[in-house]
Amino acid sequence: MNQDQGKKKITIYDTTLRDGAQGEGIHFSTQDKLSYVNRIEDMGNLYVEAGWPGANPRDEEFFQQCTKLQSPLVNIVAFGSTCKVSEPPDKSDILLKLLASGAKTIAIFGKSWDLHVRDVLRTTLEENLRIIRESVSFLLQQGREVFFDAEHFFDGFKENPEYALKCIAAALEGGAKTIVLCDTNGGSLPEEIAAGVRAVKQELSPQELGIHVHNDRGLAVANSLIAVESGVTQIQGTWNGFGERCGNANLSTLIPLLQLTGKYNVVSDSALLKITPFSRYVAELTNAPFDEKQPFVGRSAFAHKAGMHVDAILKNQRTFEHMDPADVGNERRILISDQAGKANILERLCRFEPDMRKDDPRVEIAMNEIKELEHSGFQFEAAEGSLDLLLLRSLGKLTTPMFEVLDYHVWSDPLRGELDSVAVVKVKVGEETVQIASEGNGPVNALDTALRQALAKFFPVLEESELVNYKVRVLDGAHGTEAIVRVIIDTRLGNDVWGTIGVSKNILRASAQALLDAINWTIWKGRDASH
Repeated sequence: MNQDQGKKKITIYDTTLRDGAQGEGIHFSTQDKLSYVNRIEDMGNLYVEAGWPGANPRDEEFFQQCTKLQSPLVNIVAFGSTCKVSEPPDKSDILLKLLASGAKTIAIFGKSWDLHVRDVLRTTLEENLRIIRESVSFLLQQGREVFFDAEHFFDGFKENPEYALKCIAAALEGGAKTIVLCDTNGGSLPEEIAAGVRAVKQELSPQELGIHVHNDRGLAVANSLIAVESGVTQIQGTWNGFGERCGNANLSTLIPLLQLTGKYNVVSDSALLKITPFSRYVAELTNAPFDEKQPFVGRSAFAHKAGMHVDAILKNQRTFEHMDPADVGNERRILISDQAGKANILERLCRFEPDMRKDDPRVEIAMNEIKELEHSGFQFEAAEGSLDLLLLRSLGKLTTPMFEVLDYHVWSDPLRGELDSVAVVKVKVGEETVQIASEGNGPVNALDTALRQALAKFFPVLEESELVNYKVRVLDGAHGTEAIVRVIIDTRLGNDVWGTIGVSKNILRASAQALLDAINWTIWKGRDASH
């Protein structure tokens, strides 16, 4: 028996490239959009709303180039509006540009709230119905699949339900395949969404009904879920919830949420495994910070810190996890901090000694050392590289240093220009000593560059890694410039990113501690991989 038999099919309509791009700080170049379309195939067969032809040169260029793409699973959608007031559709520059885009599927929005008809379009209610009906019909006559977005439907339905339903009826009379009900202002509550969906289904019985909601009350995912439960079969949203104001319904959350209920067929099991890496890909493509606390896909989604929780989850994962993180391409993380118990420490130590038991005295020794260091300002949950080096030393696996820093000096002159700092380092590897001077953009960059140059010939893996983040926190501002400073550095090697930490009253000394740990852990990982 097919495991999807009996499940309700839900279609995904991805508007990241259009509606998501309206979010503050989000931008896609033409090449970004083309790369996105190629990559989105990982998620299976879905609609991708790629832009508004004619709205800007970037979208024009994309639609010119997207015809060259070989993406059989991706249905490219061109987005626009109805024709204008008093304008015949065959004379509409908007509709003609939508047709010229070459997209087989076209989505147009129209007003379904009488407030907008009166105050924005400044026309009659009947004229608005005409432009909806005739715009849809014109596009359909040109052989296109037509979706109609009922803009502000739920606000319109609350204030004038009869007219809001007439707008939907006009689109259906024009031949729209799919009606999309939009909570454009993002202010509706779940019960209002459910009432609107049920009314459309009961009164008009559209062939396919979609939902498009914004997150202004933090309810976009919940409202999409209640809409599906009330009868819609198409969900619209953006990856990571990007979008105007507070964003759109988050597909990174909504897809696994629906799929894992067991009632809906949204994506294949293989696509579900790629949800986490794809969500991160979208963030990286836009150069936007990734929200690590996102459900399902964030690094914190399955991170456990409290000792009692960790002890329970290692005995039975269902005690503190609602699902297996591997099902969405994520992983469990056991955090180490002053909240940690023996179970946390043991889980981490077992990465290096799989047969270690909880009653091994080294577990308690390591736990006590970590708690003392955290009391003095260290924070290991953000510095897993430094933590693992500490544990290796406690196990006696790192008794001999891989290199020794004999001396280092850093000079900085902010008036020199871009390369305003110089670092000189002297290191010893085995019996060989190397001294290097290097310039850098700031003292930390200069020190990092000098250390890598001095050590690269002994440890080539250093040339494959890079420093990707540098964070400084003053732990006790009351002491002013004498305050203790915590530095955390993130390093990338391939797809792996980890943090290392340094704590001192001297910011350069704290930075040097974090840099040395970053280099040591990179070398260890490179050596471990070669074995």
